[in-house]
Amino acid sequence: MALIYGFPPLANPESRLLILGSMPGKASLQAGRYYAHERNAFWRIMGDLLGADLALDYPQRVGKLQAAGVALWDVMAACERAGSLDSDIVGKSVQPNDFATFFAVNRNIGHIFFNGAAAEASFRRHVLPTLQGPPLRLMRLPSTSPAHAAQGYAEKLAAWSAIIALPDK
Repeated sequence: MALIYGFPPLANPESRLLILGSMPGKASLQAGRYYAHERNAFWRIMGDLLGADLALDYPQRVGKLQAAGVALWDVMAACERAGSLDSDIVGKSVQPNDFATFFAVNRNIGHIFFNGAAAEASFRRHVLPTLQGPPLRLMRLPSTSPAHAAQGYAEKLAAWSAIIALPDK
């Protein structure tokens, strides 16, 4: 199985929070953009919370997130995975992104929100032990993936509203 590679971060100097997924799914990799699967609730939630909904084209949605201080990235730079499910990721193949450099450049980020349990577990295992610097506030949110059907949209939206209720760093 060949390695698959994720995307560069979407961040700017005003970013104050980071939303981390694990690794983009097939639909996102094919489209070359974050959360491209038509049934993934991410952009619907961002639309309700920040006005970054699917009625806008992708660059406009990204602009809305960045204007709100939101950065996007994934824990993994590369991994082996058949399909799109996090459960299919070959653990020993995981190559984490360079978070030391990311946080050195994006100094205003004080909060990390994980898009699901797999992103949080991977970050805690592969990244957190290597980080130095001020402590980050970490919070797992329910996955926006269509594979995570344990919660309905209203429950996910309520949980994700934490990203707009942040105190300053």
